[in-house]
Amino acid sequence: MKNLRRHKRLLKLLDEQGEATAEELMAWLPASAATVRRDLAWLAAHQQLIRLRGGARRLPRGSETPVSSLRSQAFRDASGRQVAEKRAIARQAAGLCHPGDTVIINGGTTTFLMAEFLPPRGLRVLTNSFLLAERLLSGSEHEVILPGGSVYREQNVIVSPFENDVAQHHYASTMFMSAHGLSALGLMESDPLLVQAERRLIQQAEKLVVLADHTKFERRTGLVLCGLDRVNCLITDSAAPDAVVQWLEQQGLRVVVVEPEAQPEPG
Repeated sequence: MKNLRRHKRLLKLLDEQGEATAEELMAWLPASAATVRRDLAWLAAHQQLIRLRGGARRLPRGSETPVSSLRSQAFRDASGRQVAEKRAIARQAAGLCHPGDTVIINGGTTTFLMAEFLPPRGLRVLTNSFLLAERLLSGSEHEVILPGGSVYREQNVIVSPFENDVAQHHYASTMFMSAHGLSALGLMESDPLLVQAERRLIQQAEKLVVLADHTKFERRTGLVLCGLDRVNCLITDSAAPDAVVQWLEQQGLRVVVVEPEAQPEPG
């Protein structure tokens, strides 16, 4: 069965049932577990359904998911750029997470995509992204922890003006982080409020893994968030400049280069 026909069949079943488990969809289509997971991910990304724990619920045509309706225009614009690169980077990063881990994931369009590739349960996730938190709560069984503070609408993150927020009480083995840019000085950020919030989170993690597509190497302006010596691993895509990658490796930074990964299309 072609993807498009299967997608239409899946949506028709959800129209009739309202919602269904993955096991029910596997039996009704019929299709393998891996195929159903890919279909649900594609249809959720195209705002046709909401993924639930172990299944999905149909959305009326023309409506948006709760997550999509909360996204700022800046987040939406950034989400549409370098999608194939960001998906590959997010998949590689998610592969470093294992059940039982406590991790920190900051707000960003690349880190947001990690939710699709994380194991379905067993993680404790501290995040300042309420978009990521909502997606994890509706589509996985992870424990989700949010810091206190105010919602910064432009970046869709939670920012606290206080030093003693909830983040200081949680320790993580790894922090996964998107950044505005990367230079010889270190990680760059564009907003002083974000610098303050991210520095607090970085302090609570043993290792720092940075997710940065090749365009982040082109950005030379901003505020220094932290030095390269704080970064344990950088995940980027194959369009990153070879000279820069080699220089970073000479500085002792582990660099993982991945090939772009297109999102499955129907047909």
